[in-house]
Amino acid sequence: MEIKKNPNVDLRKNSGLYFAIGLNIMLFITYNVLEYKTYDKDDIAIGILDINQEIEDDIPIVNFEAPPPPPPPKAAPEVITIVEDIIEIEETIIESTETTEEEIIEPVIKVEDVNVEEIEEEIEVPFSVVEKIPIFPGCEGLSNSEAKKCFQSKIQTHIKNNFKYPETALELGINGKVFVLFVIDANGVSSNIRTRGPDRLLEKEAARIISILPKMIPGKQRGKSVKVPYSIPIHFKLASN
Repeated sequence: MEIKKNPNVDLRKNSGLYFAIGLNIMLFITYNVLEYKTYDKDDIAIGILDINQEIEDDIPIVNFEAPPPPPPPKAAPEVITIVEDIIEIEETIIESTETTEEEIIEPVIKVEDVNVEEIEEEIEVPFSVVEKIPIFPGCEGLSNSEAKKCFQSKIQTHIKNNFKYPETALELGINGKVFVLFVIDANGVSSNIRTRGPDRLLEKEAARIISILPKMIPGKQRGKSVKVPYSIPIHFKLASN
């Protein structure tokens, strides 16, 4: 015969819940015990602050009496001078400059009275195609082809006789070729000298040599003196030891 128990009086039914509640209560009590703090009564100062008392400072009122402003100066009496009109002003009448169809306009200057001055244009003809090349002194009386050879030979001789190597360029070891372009104008004078080379010192010396060229007989095209450009290279070479 089995013994039957009433499930309502079974103590193990809610044992887990009761254990959890008890554990939480014990943890709460333990935490409060650990966090509890005590203080010595002698270190606590108890004071009473009375803020009901109001401090009133009596600010004395000082009256400053400013002196009265000075009276305004008396205005000088206004004097009105009557001037009689003596000069008579003439009115300028502006006439209309508009013309009508019936009005004949006469020319002020006739075309015949105007002198037109002809300005000769300076023509520049290359050295290779000009009819008569510039004549270097000493090349007179030659044909055009012979005059060209004589011109080139005289130019080379002039450069050799007047060549002077710049001392600064010589010390620095500067050398190279300088291209010189100049124009023999209608008066036979060398002008408009332009140079291009490796250094300014060499260009300056090349321009100096060309600037002292003698005056020539100018080149001619169709019987008129013209400008003739000419270019020549000048070599600046250091002598090897």
